[in-house]
Amino acid sequence: MWEYTDKVREHFLNPRNAGEIENPDGVAEVGSIACGDALKLSFKLDENKRIAEAKFKTFGCASAIASASALTEMIKGKTIEEAMKITNQDIADYLGGLPQEKMHCSVLGQEALEKAIENYRGISHKKPEEEIVCACFGVTDGEIERAIRQNHLSSVQEVTYYTKAGGGCENCHEKIQAIIDRVLAAKRSEKKPEERPRLSNIQKIRMIEETIEREIRPSLQHDGGDIDLIDVIGNRVLVATRGACATCQASQITLKSFVEWKLKEFVSPDLVVEEVAK
Repeated sequence: MWEYTDKVREHFLNPRNAGEIENPDGVAEVGSIACGDALKLSFKLDENKRIAEAKFKTFGCASAIASASALTEMIKGKTIEEAMKITNQDIADYLGGLPQEKMHCSVLGQEALEKAIENYRGISHKKPEEEIVCACFGVTDGEIERAIRQNHLSSVQEVTYYTKAGGGCENCHEKIQAIIDRVLAAKRSEKKPEERPRLSNIQKIRMIEETIEREIRPSLQHDGGDIDLIDVIGNRVLVATRGACATCQASQITLKSFVEWKLKEFVSPDLVVEEVAK
């Protein structure tokens, strides 16, 4: 049984903004009832071009309902440009975290938001031809690649958590792994020309401390969490989570897809973040 945060339970049991807006400025339907999750999102702008009203209809589990409810609350009062910046990780963080196995619900929310904004802007939803990789859940190669890039995924299991692909008969696991390998290889080649000088241990620790202070801590503190650097052993960065991060069900996702990613980007691609009790 999955562990849900109080906020997930609250948005599931008492969903905000359920329903459908008449004559919306933007509307989109994503997912499929046949594949297990479907979401319809609609919004209306006020005279200042801010989202005054947002509503949803969804078919899915507690996480799907909670994610859609949270999304409608998050976008109200925002401009279209501000709403476009909301990611699936933002939706999960707003709810205090989602079980790893349910992260696809937040991805569905982000996808609905992007398509509703495209609808408002008059942009066609038609995209280049994409191949269905997971027949069980109707997930395409493009959707898998976008999830890998945006959430820094590196295993078939993580792809399943974020897209549901591979969660049925498992016949598509080989194809999913091939997409992962291709995306990671492309990322490595993109970074190849930029070779960093070898760092001394003191330089490495100083850069890690600066990156935590400048790039990581403000975001964590914004959501009531924090992180402490405990030690650096070779390329292993030992940290302890604090505040909301210490009790969050998604703390491991945050450590890998946010903290570790930032340290790799600003310090060294060889760093690995590990949580320790302290």
